[in-house]
Amino acid sequence: MPDATVVQWLREKYLPLSEVLNERSRRVWAATEARSLGRGGIAAVLAATGMSSATVYKGIRELEAAAAGEDVLSTQRIRNKGGGRKRAHDSQPGLIEALELLVEPTARGDPESALRWTCKSTYKLAAELRRQGFQIGSRTVARELKERGFHLQGNRKTREGHSHPDRDAQFHYINEQVLRFQRRGQPVVSVDTKKKELVGAYKNAGREWLPKGRPSEVLVHDFPDPKMKKAIPYGVYDVTHNEGWVSVGIDHDTARFAAATIRRWWRKMGKKRYPRATKLLITADCGGSNSSRTRLWKVALQELSDKLGLRLEVCHFPPGTSKWNKIEHRMFCHITQNWPGRPLASYATIVQLLLRPLNIEHIYS
Repeated sequence: MPDATVVQWLREKYLPLSEVLNERSRRVWAATEARSLGRGGIAAVLAATGMSSATVYKGIRELEAAAAGEDVLSTQRIRNKGGGRKRAHDSQPGLIEALELLVEPTARGDPESALRWTCKSTYKLAAELRRQGFQIGSRTVARELKERGFHLQGNRKTREGHSHPDRDAQFHYINEQVLRFQRRGQPVVSVDTKKKELVGAYKNAGREWLPKGRPSEVLVHDFPDPKMKKAIPYGVYDVTHNEGWVSVGIDHDTARFAAATIRRWWRKMGKKRYPRATKLLITADCGGSNSSRTRLWKVALQELSDKLGLRLEVCHFPPGTSKWNKIEHRMFCHITQNWPGRPLASYATIVQLLLRPLNIEHIYS
């Protein structure tokens, strides 16, 4: 991507000149600016002027020929204004309408269009238009789309649905409880289950530095191995001390597994940090093994309270707001960054990858 400041600077220079320069002088000017900018200069000129790359490269060749002593600038014919090949939409009536019907089938065309459920790349759009009898290529499709305000865009998560009128009050209450526990020196933890991971030579998204031509070889398919169960990381994050514990489960994500992880965190870490604690506040989302509706979770918490000698208080986040739970963006995000591009070949590999940059204890469960 060319620098936006450079592009704007070039555009401000080009706009007043474009009214007085002819076809030849425009491409020579563009070639001169591109060469003076060095690396990335051509891309910047193309973005600022809207010229085609062929035009700029032709100007560069003319400058090189002139530097070699050839008199190319005075011998080449300049086309009359309006000369040259006609634009595709001028020479082919109905082209733009047909293109818009393909791009926006639900708004302008048939909702059952053949391209309705396919990747509408410029190549596919051009192929479909050629099938309809138009003469057009993918680059012309891209130019026509850009001129009409179309850009490649991904989905954006912005629609949260209907919000409960007491949603803000719920968050204020959770925050007040956390602050109340912290002021009294009582522990506060955030708990959750991370995404289950396949264990074995499976493809893992991301890349890592390896010798050229020697990537890690993984299975073509992602069918689970019945002999090797999934890894289930369950985390306990100490909000006050920014520390955590992760248990890697190998069976199922149950309420007793969640309670066992909290118990191990307390015996290995929490008890040392809070020797005088009498209470423990747990913040969790409202689904999964620690769901507010799971009776086994409540039974497991009562058993845990009896074993630890602590009074347990639980604050559940409202539905659809699990990402506000501290463990999500304080601990799990670093775990995810730890293993991109690395096949999780075994449980030992998972544990080692968890250990490297985090101030977290890890165990098997």
